[in-house]
This record gives sequence, structure tokens and C-alpha cells, in this order.
Amino acid sequence: MQRQQIQELCTSYAPTFSATPGLTERAYHSIDTGNAHPIRVQPYRVSPQAKTAIEREIQDMLQMGVIRPSESAWASPVVLVPKPDGEIRFCVDYRKLNAVTRPDNYPMPRTDELLEKLGRAQFISTLDLTKGYWQVPLDESAKERSAFITHLGLYEFNVLPFGLRNAPATFQRLVDGLLAGLGEYAVAYLDDVAIFSDSWADHLEHLQKVLERIREAGLTVKAKKCQIGLNRVTYLGHQVGQGTISPLQAKVDAIQKWPVPKSKKQVQSFLGLAGYYRRFVPHYSQIAAPLTDLTKKKQPNAVQWTGKCQKAFNKLKATLMSDPVLRAPDFDKPFLVTTDASEHGVGAVLMQKGPDQEFHPVVFLSKKLSERESNWSVTEKECYAIVYALEKLRPYVWGRRFHLQTDHAALKWLHTVKETNKKLLRWSLALQDFDFDIQHISGASSKVADALSRENFPESTG
Repeated sequence: MQRQQIQELCTSYAPTFSATPGLTERAYHSIDTGNAHPIRVQPYRVSPQAKTAIEREIQDMLQMGVIRPSESAWASPVVLVPKPDGEIRFCVDYRKLNAVTRPDNYPMPRTDELLEKLGRAQFISTLDLTKGYWQVPLDESAKERSAFITHLGLYEFNVLPFGLRNAPATFQRLVDGLLAGLGEYAVAYLDDVAIFSDSWADHLEHLQKVLERIREAGLTVKAKKCQIGLNRVTYLGHQVGQGTISPLQAKVDAIQKWPVPKSKKQVQSFLGLAGYYRRFVPHYSQIAAPLTDLTKKKQPNAVQWTGKCQKAFNKLKATLMSDPVLRAPDFDKPFLVTTDASEHGVGAVLMQKGPDQEFHPVVFLSKKLSERESNWSVTEKECYAIVYALEKLRPYVWGRRFHLQTDHAALKWLHTVKETNKKLLRWSLALQDFDFDIQHISGASSKVADALSRENFPESTG
């Protein structure tokens, strides 16, 4: 029955599901280069196979009206980027144009907030807008600045191409306006739209409203990339739904198979991918410290791989491969925050009871201490762990009562600090914003990791 209902709904919006990009009138993209003179770059030398691919892409874009021949004084070279699905993304190297383009500072949504919204839902659909950027027209002055040069000649875009400095801001502004008023059940990160609901009846209604908005805006959706009416979906590199959030297995597998880095750039690449999932790793900053140290400016480009580096490398891989799952937060239930400080870092975990009445992690936090911070006293480090955690977790815990589990002495110092220690006094005042009760972990050396390994935490005594 559900499958039939979905088929009927999608059939009623059949023109909206198209491999051909639409063209909206809700937004236009402009390129403000101020008083900059036109920039002209010669085309890159490419292989015969690449020339064939470029010729094919140009013909397709001409037929779709995406580009047109140009006589512009501006020119940027072409690059071909392979996509995960085997297709080729035709891109232009706009770096020199971007360098003279004034920025558009429209904010991008936080991926963690989007994932948490989806995580609790029982039914989720995701819609991928067909060649998203190409559905936004350029204004006339932007068209000549978008010009690109190939062995076939000079062309310019009629629509928003990939690679322009302010393209994400323009497109995010469009989709935010598209979903205005629907935020309780629909979100978007650029061209990835997600609809989430707690019941099937609501989900059908929500999906219809979003599809109607898309149709009214003149946009189209790529059918083969859609996920409709599922309990769990792949979204922004994660598996989400039914109260949990976990890393996308393909990404975790890529981390597991990563070879030992030999250069600073390779270390940065590894940390970039692993860091995207740092919220799943307790004490990520401390574990990764030997690797992040390799990326400092003073370090040589050819890295000196030590035993500590290998240990950190292996531990990050092992932690991500251990089927890490976070609970999506339920703001109708109380939170528990556990903090910890070590010699070189601070960490925290936000937890909440699940249906099994056991505590499950919602967010892991960690920070490597600077050389100056590492010289603080034990008390100052423990107090800083609390302040750091609560500031980072403010969106979860501010304005509601929660439980804080830490070494009791640290809180005692913060509540009785004298004006002679300005640092502790400042931290003490910062905590006045929060409403929490204290749960004591016996032993000054208790660790967040140790606390997480327990089957249950003690109930708050108030």
C-alpha cells in the first residue's frame, strides 16, 4: 500500500523528476569583481581522451542551453573531475576569477544540526536536484565573466557553473527560500533536500508539499538519486534514521584502507576525511595530536613517521571501524554531560537514555591543549574541560536543566574561586548561564572513556 501511494504521488509530479535541469526564476547569480581587469588564462594541455570528453560535454551543454559561444575578454581553463557514480563533472578552474570576486557571506547550514533533525525520524525521503547549480540563471554581466577556454574555442555559461566563489551562497539562499515555513519537516544542504516525518500519513503530506514547492519554482529532481519513504537513508556522508546517526560505511572503509602518509599533504588529506567523523570518536583531538603536529608550518614536507604517529593512525582507524553509532538528540528528555581533562587535552560526551534505559552518546567533543594550556594546573584543566564542553554544547543544554558528571573538586573550585585567580573567576561567571546538577565520579583520574564503558550511569541525586 505504501509503495503504491508513493508511486501515485511521484507520478502526479512526473515532469518534476527529470534528468534535464530546470531553470528557476526565483534567483539569479551575479559576479561582482569591482574594478578588476579581465583575467584571461590559456587552456590546460589535456590528453586525447580528455579532449573527447570535453567535446562531448560541450555539445551536451550547447543542446541544453547551459552554455553559448562567447566573445568575452575573460577566460578560465577547463578541468574534468570524475564523480563517484562514474560520471564526469565538467568544471572550470575559476581560481583567478574567484580571487577578485567580492564574497557573499550567506551562511551554510551546520551538517550536524541537519543530521540530528533527520536522525529521530521514522520516515525519510531525500531529493537530489538535477545538476543543482545549472538550474540557476546568471545575469548578463556574470555570463561574460564565466567564460571558459578550450581547444574548441571560447564559451560562456548561461547558468550557474560549479567552481564559482559565491555559488554555494546563491544556491543555499534559493533552497532556504524554497523551504521557508517547512523547517519542521524539511531541510536542505545545497541541492540535497531531505523530508522527515514520524508517521507515514504525515510523510506523504510533507513530501507532497515539498514537491509542490519544487515544481512551482521551476526546478527538477534527479529520480535515480532519490531515496523515498525509507526508515534510514544516506545523507551528507552518514546513515541516519530511527533515532541513530552513523558514518557512511564506504567512507569508513576508505579510512581503514588509507596507506601510511609520506607527505604533509597526505597527512592533511587523511585528517580531513577522518575529522569529518570526529563526533564519533571520544578524545579525537588527543588521539590525533601526533598527526596534527606533522602538519604544522615548521614541519618538513616529507613527514617523519614515528611510533606515536603509527599508534594514532591505527587507533583512529580502529575506532571508526568499531561500528560507531550516535543517538539523535531528543529535546524532550534530559541530557547528561560528562567531562574529563588529561595532560594534553580535554574531552566531553553528551549522552541521553535510549528506549533500553541505558545511556547512549549523542556527541563526542575533544580539544588538544596548546603548549600554554598544557602548563595549567590540574584544577584549571578540569575546570576548563567543563567550560569548554558547555560552550560547545550550548545548543543542546542551554535553557534546560541537565546533569553534569565530572570530578567534584573542579566544580567546588569554580563555585568558591576568589578574585585572585582571574581565569577561574571568568569561567565561574560563564557557568552561571547554565542550569545543572552535579553527579560525582569518584577518583580524580576517571576518564570519559571509562565512564562510557559502564552499562549504566547513576541517577542524579539533585
